[in-house]
Amino acid sequence: MAPQATSPDTDLDALVAFANELADASGKVILPYFRAGTLVDNKEDGRKFDPVTAADREAERVIRERIETVYPGHGIIGEELGSKPGERFTWILDPIDGTRSFITGLPLWGTLIGLLDGDTPVVGMMDQPYTQERFIGTAAASHLICKGTATRLTASDTVSLDQAKLAATHPDMFRPGDEADAFARLQSVARMTRFGGDCYLYAMLAAGQIDLVVEAGMNTYDIAGLVCVIEGAGGVITTWDGGPAHPGGRMVAAANQTLHQKALDVLNARC
Repeated sequence: MAPQATSPDTDLDALVAFANELADASGKVILPYFRAGTLVDNKEDGRKFDPVTAADREAERVIRERIETVYPGHGIIGEELGSKPGERFTWILDPIDGTRSFITGLPLWGTLIGLLDGDTPVVGMMDQPYTQERFIGTAAASHLICKGTATRLTASDTVSLDQAKLAATHPDMFRPGDEADAFARLQSVARMTRFGGDCYLYAMLAAGQIDLVVEAGMNTYDIAGLVCVIEGAGGVITTWDGGPAHPGGRMVAAANQTLHQKALDVLNARC
């Protein structure tokens, strides 16, 4: 569904400003828990481990309450507290993307806030309140706001795979067989590979520090808030089959279209 005409209640600048308000509110909730010995629950049964903390739940609750007060007709999809249908706009929330980093004291986590107009991402944000870095994007541009100073983000101009810095959160995210083999092919031709980082990897791609991020098993709340950050910086993000990224799945984020196509060719090659 294409974006509809803007009305006073759906002005993009106002929605960006509101996303900033949401990040301010969530950061105030999250920071007291960071490096404070926060208790961790496991959302999975058995030997699998999918951590969640009170910080995750409370931050999402604060964000949702604010959306429901200011924009009661908007939909919400959140990792921790479920979905609420809306009329046109939908907010997609991951209060702490990178909970494993969070519970080990590493600052490689962030709050993801995305906004869809119909089925089109129109605002994206990754907020890291501990480092005071906020990456925010629209179709027009992406910026890093750090300690009150805004800097335009521009992805790198690397077009050769043998010069590309490749990143993924963890090698175990790729299923054994074709999926893991595809990533191994790409890793073998990239200049270097870095594991660990969750949403921070995509922010660093938008900032020109990383050239490729390739991952699998992503949910919509893991990625929807990052699409506009990447695209507004000149980058490209799709699924491995070239489809839209925001519903989730297997991701290929690249600094530019040329590098993106070369990565897709390697991932989808059949030996």
